[in-house]
Amino acid sequence: MQAKQEAEFQEFVRARWSHLVRTAYLLTGDVHHAEDLTQTALAKAYRSWRRVSRSDSPEAYVRRILVSCNSDRFRKRRVAEALTAAPPEAAGRDEAVSWADERSALLVALAGLPPKQRAVIVMRYWEDLSEAEVAEMLGCSPGTVKSQASKALAKLRNHPGLAQVVDEPVRSRVSSGQGAGK
Repeated sequence: MQAKQEAEFQEFVRARWSHLVRTAYLLTGDVHHAEDLTQTALAKAYRSWRRVSRSDSPEAYVRRILVSCNSDRFRKRRVAEALTAAPPEAAGRDEAVSWADERSALLVALAGLPPKQRAVIVMRYWEDLSEAEVAEMLGCSPGTVKSQASKALAKLRNHPGLAQVVDEPVRSRVSSGQGAGK
C-alpha cells in the first residue's frame, strides 16, 4: 500500500473506530468480541483499501464487512453464551441506574435474537439505514429485511425483561399523579 493510501486508512480508522466498535457491540453483545470483530473487519478492509476507498461510502463498505465477519463467527463455531436476565446485584433506583437497567435489558433482549434478526435491527434502527441498504448489506431482499425486522420486533416486544423495564416507569408515573392524561 502506498504511503498516501496508508495515511487515508489510518485517518479512517481514527475517525470511525468508536462508531464501528459500538455497532459491533450491538451485533455481538460483548465488548471484547466487538473489538475483535472490528479489528477483523478493518484488517479485511486494509487488504483491499484501494477498492474500499473508491466506493461511494467507505464506512458502509466496512460496516458490510463487519456484518459479514459477525455472520462468519457463527458459521465457524457455535458460540454458547450464558446471559442473565438481570445484573447480579440490585442497586438503588436513581435515574442513572434506571437508564443502565433499560440499556442492560435491551442488550439482553438483543442477544436473544438470532444473528440475522439482530443484524437487521442494529442496521435498521441503530445505524438508521433504509430497508434497501440493509438488504444490500446482508445480501438479501428488502422483503426479507422487513420480515426479519417484524419477527425481531415482535420478539423484543414480548421479551419479559423489556416488558418489565417499560412497564415500571409507567407505573411510577401513574402512582405519582403523572398519568397518561395529565
